[in-house]
Amino acid sequence: MSEEIEKVELRQLNIDDYQELRTTEEEAYRNWEGPGWDEQNIRTLIDIFPEGQLAVLVNDKVVGCALSLIVNYERFGDEHTYNEITGNMTFSTHNPRGDILYGIDIFIRPAFRGLRLGRRLYDARKELCEHLNLKGIVFGGRIPNYYKVADQLTPKEYIQKVKFKELYDPTLTFQLANDFHVKKVLKGYLPDDHESKEYAVLLGWDNIYYTKRGKQLSQTKTIVRLGLVQWQMRHYPTVDDVFEQVEYFVDAVSAYKSDFILFPEFFNAPLMARYNQLSEPEAIRNLAQYTEECRDRFVQLAISYNVNIITGSMPLIRDDKLYNVGYVCRRNGTYDSYEKIHVTPDEVKSWGLSGSDKLKVYETDCGKIGVLICYDVEFPELSRLLAEQDMKILFVPFLTDTQNGYSRVRYCARARAIENECFVAMAGSVGNLPKVSNMNIQYAQSAVFTPCDFAFPTNGIKTEATPNTEMILVADVDLDLLSELHAYGSVRNLRDRRTDVFDLRLKSGLIE
Repeated sequence: MSEEIEKVELRQLNIDDYQELRTTEEEAYRNWEGPGWDEQNIRTLIDIFPEGQLAVLVNDKVVGCALSLIVNYERFGDEHTYNEITGNMTFSTHNPRGDILYGIDIFIRPAFRGLRLGRRLYDARKELCEHLNLKGIVFGGRIPNYYKVADQLTPKEYIQKVKFKELYDPTLTFQLANDFHVKKVLKGYLPDDHESKEYAVLLGWDNIYYTKRGKQLSQTKTIVRLGLVQWQMRHYPTVDDVFEQVEYFVDAVSAYKSDFILFPEFFNAPLMARYNQLSEPEAIRNLAQYTEECRDRFVQLAISYNVNIITGSMPLIRDDKLYNVGYVCRRNGTYDSYEKIHVTPDEVKSWGLSGSDKLKVYETDCGKIGVLICYDVEFPELSRLLAEQDMKILFVPFLTDTQNGYSRVRYCARARAIENECFVAMAGSVGNLPKVSNMNIQYAQSAVFTPCDFAFPTNGIKTEATPNTEMILVADVDLDLLSELHAYGSVRNLRDRRTDVFDLRLKSGLIE
């Protein structure tokens, strides 16, 4: 794929998208001999069921679609054809009072496959199914690689081998990986599907929340999954070597369907080894030349693995001053920066690091978050300003060499969770780095902290890593519990503030 990805968007399809949809379909079904979607088909689907027609766009161009109907499934049962389920493409079978969301097509432009865009479409369908309080999702899936082994395997044998990863099928393998189960094999489902030998696999997904109130497709998530990387400092000769390890962690956390992944402060410090013959200020300024490249790589990983990435931090030179910065890389392709405000005496002495004056709350698809780098979390004013802007999760990338330095960051982070009624996630680096001056040793125990009340752990620790061991932490946090705490907690630190006695503000004005 030659085009650089700057933005990814998932939204409802509209008729103005038709030409891009048609181009995408033609590229996706190059070996398909049957008819394609005409404009009237698409117009009808949008008219009768707009929420069920989804498009995924890259750089404002449609590169994938998912089309669906609602049907009364008892009318058809498990023995049906594509023409029967679609009313011979009239879509008269659509019934807003039906009980099953039926998928009638999904496709991604080949140049954009491998970016998990299909997963986004499937996940959106599942959320729509929950929102509409339907029993589940059903569709007939093609098996386009079956023709290669049709003289050796029955459809049942083929499906079993794909299921156990003995064979690969570009459609069925992907659908099984997205939690769909095989209901049965259909013969004659799509008469023009010669690759599948006119067979189809009837697949289903059950809505476990059926009969409960669903959630809107665009609603902010309330259960948020966090992935924290406790990073091992080791020799990395090049940026490619660093990002081979970074992508490993992103891939692993994405496999657990995490919403965020957090990296530590100065995770790329091993690259300073090649400049160790220079003074410490010169070495870290040479490291700063990689920061924008690292940011761009993180943006692409966020898109490809469908996870929001908190990049830890890296050095950046601006107006001849050295700052400690990081990035919130959203999975839709956008990003924002955050900067360390308080620098330690050693950072000034060894590197000449300057403190920033930037403080901001970041909008994400999982609500509002804040980021404070290491030493900043030891100043309660900053997190309180973020909490006043409705921050729900505070991320703290850190780097500490000794256990007493770590303890300062840890206990301050725990306090921030209690006093601001929010979740705090902190991630640091471990191990030794013998070839980089001023970075000899690291100590960390990454963790997720919570408020201390009945709905939370009694000690305010959701989870924590093994000290000084490279590993990943994955934890779910429930944002609805924070709302309950704000209103009904045993104590209400935010609500009970005596603002008639004191106040807090930024000298530079309102927080961004």
